[in-house]
Amino acid sequence: MSNLIPLSSNPDLVTRVYDALLEAICSGEITPTERITQEAVAASLGVSRQPVLQAFRMLEKDGILRSSINKKGMELVPLDGHFVSQLYTVRSTLDALAAKTTASIPRPDLRDAGYRLLRQGRTAAQAGDLHALIKADLAFHQFIYEATQNPILIQASTLHGHHTRRVMGTYLRMPASFRNIWNEHQAILDAIVKGESREAEKLSRQHALNSVEFLFAHRADISENPKSKTAT
Repeated sequence: MSNLIPLSSNPDLVTRVYDALLEAICSGEITPTERITQEAVAASLGVSRQPVLQAFRMLEKDGILRSSINKKGMELVPLDGHFVSQLYTVRSTLDALAAKTTASIPRPDLRDAGYRLLRQGRTAAQAGDLHALIKADLAFHQFIYEATQNPILIQASTLHGHHTRRVMGTYLRMPASFRNIWNEHQAILDAIVKGESREAEKLSRQHALNSVEFLFAHRADISENPKSKTAT
């Protein structure tokens, strides 16, 4: 955790500690075997133990951290294959609905902003910048949700965002995952711009399923692979 950057004190300090820890988890800075203590995190971030304790409680409630076996500190909850499969079943459905909704009419107004996001993602992939990759990937999908102008759908997409972000961090740490991700994003965007709602729906669903299938095929540290493929 030596790379964590000290934070200045302000009213949303707990949230900032939470965000810093989540970023460190997603980037691999905090490893699955590491014992995470209030003292170490507080020293790395330059804050007191109180906001760290509150951030720990938030991450524990989110299902990302748990008390270590000897109760001296926290540890990461292992990624469980069954849970990840269920998560991506929901995500594939929501992503498909968002793309279909957005593409219900041609959306040429989304082309320029969408292509800027694609360029950012491809630049991050070329540089192997994991932080920028996760940020760009999340931004692209959020862009589509926002374009639906459906507040309920937008809210639904954020309910398990922390889990999606962690799985995405695991997925994007594998260089082979860079090969098709932004081409798939471009295909989705092009279908939306043209107003091809059924194609946008199909491509978005398949994109999510491709991601989770690749993850199970290449990560031996997922605690349990699902016994059957994610529902389509």
